[in-house]
Amino acid sequence: MGTTESSIVDSARARPGLLLVVLLGGLLLVDLAAKLAGLSLGPLGGSVSVDRLGSNLWNGVIIGLVVGLAGIGLSMTYSILSFANFSHGDLLSTGAFTGWGVAFLIAGFGDIPVRTLLSVRDAGSASAGDIGAHIVSTPIAILVGLLAAFAITAVVALALDRAFYKPMRDRDGISILIASIGAALIVRYVIQFVYGSDRRGVTASVDASNLAFGPLGLSVNAHELTIVVAAAGLMLAMHFMLQRTKLGTAMRAMADNKDLALVTGIPAERVVTATWIIGGGLAGASGYLYVLLRGTIQFDFGWLLLLLIFAAVILGGIGSVYGAIAGGLVIGIVFTTSTIWIPSDFNEAAAFAVMITMLLLRPEGLFGGVSTA
Repeated sequence: MGTTESSIVDSARARPGLLLVVLLGGLLLVDLAAKLAGLSLGPLGGSVSVDRLGSNLWNGVIIGLVVGLAGIGLSMTYSILSFANFSHGDLLSTGAFTGWGVAFLIAGFGDIPVRTLLSVRDAGSASAGDIGAHIVSTPIAILVGLLAAFAITAVVALALDRAFYKPMRDRDGISILIASIGAALIVRYVIQFVYGSDRRGVTASVDASNLAFGPLGLSVNAHELTIVVAAAGLMLAMHFMLQRTKLGTAMRAMADNKDLALVTGIPAERVVTATWIIGGGLAGASGYLYVLLRGTIQFDFGWLLLLLIFAAVILGGIGSVYGAIAGGLVIGIVFTTSTIWIPSDFNEAAAFAVMITMLLLRPEGLFGGVSTA
């Protein structure tokens, strides 16, 4: 046996889990190729069209961008404040309701009572479609709503810090984590009290806004393009802030070594304030974009989405902004493409299986370590 073959065997013996993952991945790729070719292999047989595969991948990228955007704030909170913020999911709901309230107000102002618009409700016979909240018919309303979601959620996140987290800053992480669960419940049920518990549609339908990409089997609507542009733009802005500004340098220093950062004169409280403003704002924006994608809203959707956000953050490397983005994309693509082999009821299980596999093989995550950059 040659040196190369011997090293491969030794590596397989040392890390049998990695070998199993490689084999399983190879089998899935072979099965996918067979499905695209119209062949049937094993119990998971059945053909898959190029159109369906392309649509699944595209939807996975969109969901991944939203999850990754939300994960940035969660990673920042962990890396700088050293606790897992369980109220983060309800910040998504906060941004969604407040942002869409502003969007409704602009889109339907003058015809429908202001209170009804701000509460994101239908007004008698006037539905969301009648109000016309759509990026094509009311682009200003949608864009201003996004800005409002960012700004209002940033204020709410900062208020939560001042009310609950700042007085507990010197306590252990478990105490603050439990406090964040309590804060999450407070925010969630305030949203339920103000906006109601019913699920309702919020976006108008404009069929002419679809764009077809024949070779890829895709039909992309204007809302999906808006989500991609908005999420990518916010991520690029985050990258610029971290790498090119004094605030970003201070954040990275606090994440890498808090004690050393304090000794060098970095204003810790300013960095913490900026962390809550930016992280909360991005959470609100991602919640707003998620509703733009789904077209419906309910008071607890952020809490239900929180587990996927945690999965993305852990997969990418908890504490890493870029890891959160990469982890979100992986989770989103697995979430949508797994339906090729399993029922859609189990696609979340597939996403968590990928996360657990990553923890077993690379516990530090894709980007590894605890660093804001």
